[in-house]
Amino acid sequence: MNESGTKVVLSGVQPTGDLHIGNYLGAIKKFVKIQSEFDCFFCVVDLHAITVFQDPKVLKKNTLEVAATYLASGIDPNKNIIFNQSSVPCHAELAWILNCVCRVGWLNRMTQFKDKAGKDKENASTGLYIYPNLMAADILIYKATHVPVGSDQKQHLELTRDIAQKFNNDFGCEDFFPLPEPMIDNEISRIMSLKDASKKMSKSEPSDFSRIILTDTADQIRAKIKKAKTADVPMPDTDQEVTKLKEVSNLINIYSSLSDTPRDKIINLYQGKNFSDFKNDLTDILIKNITPIGNEMGKLMNDQSYLVEILKQGSLKAYEKAKKTINEVYDIVGLIR
Repeated sequence: MNESGTKVVLSGVQPTGDLHIGNYLGAIKKFVKIQSEFDCFFCVVDLHAITVFQDPKVLKKNTLEVAATYLASGIDPNKNIIFNQSSVPCHAELAWILNCVCRVGWLNRMTQFKDKAGKDKENASTGLYIYPNLMAADILIYKATHVPVGSDQKQHLELTRDIAQKFNNDFGCEDFFPLPEPMIDNEISRIMSLKDASKKMSKSEPSDFSRIILTDTADQIRAKIKKAKTADVPMPDTDQEVTKLKEVSNLINIYSSLSDTPRDKIINLYQGKNFSDFKNDLTDILIKNITPIGNEMGKLMNDQSYLVEILKQGSLKAYEKAKKTINEVYDIVGLIR
């Protein structure tokens, strides 16, 4: 709990377009589940998005699309704060101060920068390198106590805890920033490509058949699952054997996450059978769960003034919370404003 005794959650989604079921199952579905248990800040992290160049017009559209996805998935804007990161300048203000607290050696250990920058890291943006400090600021500006994270962000949350601890120690303000706890849903597995389960589902893959987009129609979903890789053998009878078949295991994870059915129950249901029945049932589950979200997103995107107003109202609420923290930080650090 934070100083007021409240459990606070901060999480966000980058507005990079074409959100897919990996984004939904890995993050947004979880947001819907926890929204009644915590004070929640759900952010569209547009400042993080521009660590890689974005077309300005597309960025604006994608920002509204993430807001639409939040709403269409069931997040209540009257009970939660939905906003875009750049509209609350306290994020960037705190990020600079945390840049001065964080050590270069800590950032050099961040594996995600190495993965994203690749071999040409000298040409990567500075923003991509210090991205974890902005993420720390996103969390700490609201004194969040819990952060939903996947395996690819866990290291960044550990860094946030280190930065918070160092700030508290450096300035003699014990417990000013809480050390946020990760919220890891062990029941939700990482969703991989439908074409190659050794790769994470991503919009950057060349083939549209590698992923199911939240706005896909029933016919598109049906075609993609029909072409999804499985195996040349019948469904095994143990989870241990299924795990060896990466593509099959990935489809079972999708089935399990959407239907809240344990993996072993699914395996028992289809063991010894070829994959046609399994694929047909998985298709039905996807259509039932995903197409209503896509349809609602379409309606919301046709009323962009409503989405802008949701973000504006959320930003005002977020700013009221954030400005209290940044004023306290300025005073602690010795800055005059």
